Amino acid sequence: MVTKQNLKLLRYFMFFLIIFAAAVSCDMQSKDADPYYITGSKEDREKFHELFRLLAMETRGSDSEFAVAREIAANYARLADYDRLIRFLSARTINNPSDPYNAYYFLMIAFANIQRNCKEIAALYFDLILRNYPDLMINDESIHLMCLRHLIDQNDNAERQVFYYRELISRFPEKIDMGTTFFLLGQACEKVGDWNGAISAYINFLPFTGTIITGYPDAERYAKQLVDFSRSQKDWTFESLSALRGAVEAALDAGSAAMLGQYQAKVNFFARSWQQVETDEAGLSYLNLQQFMAGNRIRYADSLDAASTDTEAFLRTSGWSQVLNTWYLYFRKINFPQDPEIHGRWEWAGIYYGEKF
Repeated sequence: MVTKQNLKLLRYFMFFLIIFAAAVSCDMQSKDADPYYITGSKEDREKFHELFRLLAMETRGSDSEFAVAREIAANYARLADYDRLIRFLSARTINNPSDPYNAYYFLMIAFANIQRNCKEIAALYFDLILRNYPDLMINDESIHLMCLRHLIDQNDNAERQVFYYRELISRFPEKIDMGTTFFLLGQACEKVGDWNGAISAYINFLPFTGTIITGYPDAERYAKQLVDFSRSQKDWTFESLSALRGAVEAALDAGSAAMLGQYQAKVNFFARSWQQVETDEAGLSYLNLQQFMAGNRIRYADSLDAASTDTEAFLRTSGWSQVLNTWYLYFRKINFPQDPEIHGRWEWAGIYYGEKF
């Protein structure tokens, strides 16, 4: 069966086949340049003639040969003649497979493909360099680092992103924003189901307090909640919503703050008004229920609030105090695939003060 992915790979193969055929048909070490490569204005053509004359005089793989080849490619880029640039550099890599500068030539081919709006082909070249060629420092810049940055931006495959982020962290810690990279590694690990890897990444992220990550305004709170939950005993969870609700209602009927407190989540529990924005400061590790229940009869609704869903539920209660008489107890289905025994259970995760608006 021919899939879209197969067709895409076939197009890539045909593209490389065309490039290969064009490349092997000419050897840029010959004395006379292929007329195809002499282009542009009269001044440009004269410059290309001179550059190709110099190129033919240089020793293969030498620094001076690289300097000339780079100048030729730069002139094609200046003219926005990316087809000639790609053919020229492809010829060099195919005819001179042991050239120490092939990684850089492939990098320029990748950038040329970006300019041609062929980003998927460019990504293939970036990945080729990263997997098969040693790193090069050009103008004090690592070629592998440039490849990794472009691959992360252009590749939405989570498994590959995990690899790329880990490469950045292990090889270029002084060149990157470590806080941002650790968090994004955690996100990528989640997508592939590597929850142990995700938690490890978030643990490493948390010391970088104040890191601002575009698109993730609550990154620090999110990571902290997952890490704290992963480290907790989780002995307050219930197999089902009905079991949790029944236990809470029994504690309220008994007027027992001690019983009720056993069912309160011990991490990431919150108590806030409906209008209050969720922040780290809204989280509580402990809420003294006795001071609200002593001498009061707490009542609860016969059914869950209409806003309840399959993953969260609200139980209206009243009688807590004159100031804050009404509380909505918030029950939440636990999303924690790291531990299949806990994933899908229910917890009493917080309180909303006051009536809903």
